Amino acid sequence: MRTFAIMDGSFIQQYRDRKYGMNQDDKLNPDDRDFVTALASGLEVLQAFDQNSPRMTLSEVAAKTGMNRAKARRFLLTLHALDYLKKQHRHFELTPKVLQLGHAFLSVNRYGTMIQPYLEDMTRQINESTSLGILDGDEVVYIARSAAEHRLMAIQLSVGTRLPAAYTSMGRVLLAQLSAAELDTFLKQVRLQAHTERSIVDSDALRQVLEEVRVQGYAIVDQELDSGLRSVAVPVFDKQGFLLGAINISTNAARVDMKTLQERFLPLLQEKAGLIRMAVH
Repeated sequence: MRTFAIMDGSFIQQYRDRKYGMNQDDKLNPDDRDFVTALASGLEVLQAFDQNSPRMTLSEVAAKTGMNRAKARRFLLTLHALDYLKKQHRHFELTPKVLQLGHAFLSVNRYGTMIQPYLEDMTRQINESTSLGILDGDEVVYIARSAAEHRLMAIQLSVGTRLPAAYTSMGRVLLAQLSAAELDTFLKQVRLQAHTERSIVDSDALRQVLEEVRVQGYAIVDQELDSGLRSVAVPVFDKQGFLLGAINISTNAARVDMKTLQERFLPLLQEKAGLIRMAVH
């Protein structure tokens, strides 16, 4: 579960496609002459720092990225010179400057700010946490959130938090929007694991669930990521039908039963998704 994100997933790709007239076939392969390997390696070093590894030595970065020590050292020192990393004795860690990368995305995609009041209104009505997320690879990234007073998970969820898409309601709603080819690729590459005894660990079973989500237009995930965590999500679109992401309500299973989730929370989400569609363009 990471909170630092360089967001470049399928929905950001859709944004670039619409803005610049590009399509997925324009994406470079690593062996293409225009592919800048050094840039890719530098970003890989940045992304190596996460909640589990906030401070690392040169050797630890080299081991985590699979680079040799000399290569990892050059990237670490360059990122240190650019103020993206700070160095204390043998250890490196991220600086606040990396937030500029995520801030640029949020600034361009101002719909996150526009959707925030709808999230806050739901939290006021039901006293539960609500969020807006997008898909980035096999993770869902939080780009707006309204937190209730009670805490749901061991970690503090916030803008930039990344969770496995296969085990979250927002992730499943977004995965259900993928094309058949994109979904096939995802299911072949994703690493399914048992976070709880309820977690789906079979790709065929997950495919079936995602098909149900696509047909019904919403997803409910009951304690598959964290025991006691229950959530419901729906997709959100703009006036032109462009997929913006997904919004969800997350709650504690001991406090909110499935009937309440389906009969009260789901209609509220659907109502807000409709209002967002009319407001965002």
